[in-house]
Amino acid sequence: MNTRQMIERRGNRTKAVLPVKVKGTDKAGNAFEDLAHTLDVTAVGARLGGIRHELKLQDEVTVFYRQRKTQFRVVWIKKMQGTSEFQIGLQALSQDKEGWGLGQEQQSVPAKVPLSMAQGSV
Repeated sequence: MNTRQMIERRGNRTKAVLPVKVKGTDKAGNAFEDLAHTLDVTAVGARLGGIRHELKLQDEVTVFYRQRKTQFRVVWIKKMQGTSEFQIGLQALSQDKEGWGLGQEQQSVPAKVPLSMAQGSV
């Protein structure tokens, strides 16, 4: 990761595979709707996989997750080798502290515990 990427990142990523619906306009100017999934999320963005339409940088898309609807800007695009799918990086156009509905307890990664402690001494 280069210095510019480190400076631009605004939050810790949480690995989360969540089903989403993405609506927008593709590179050719056609409206689309894709069923996709998150790969990881932050309070202000996400990385999505399973996008089947080619987009452009700075395109705006709407992402639907559960009862939530959020507007995002496309900040990077990666064509997946050997498939017709893309991964995209998104930045939220408005900041919602709990945009993905993941509570703080769900966002933290559990600490590794030695096997002897995990089994307990009952």
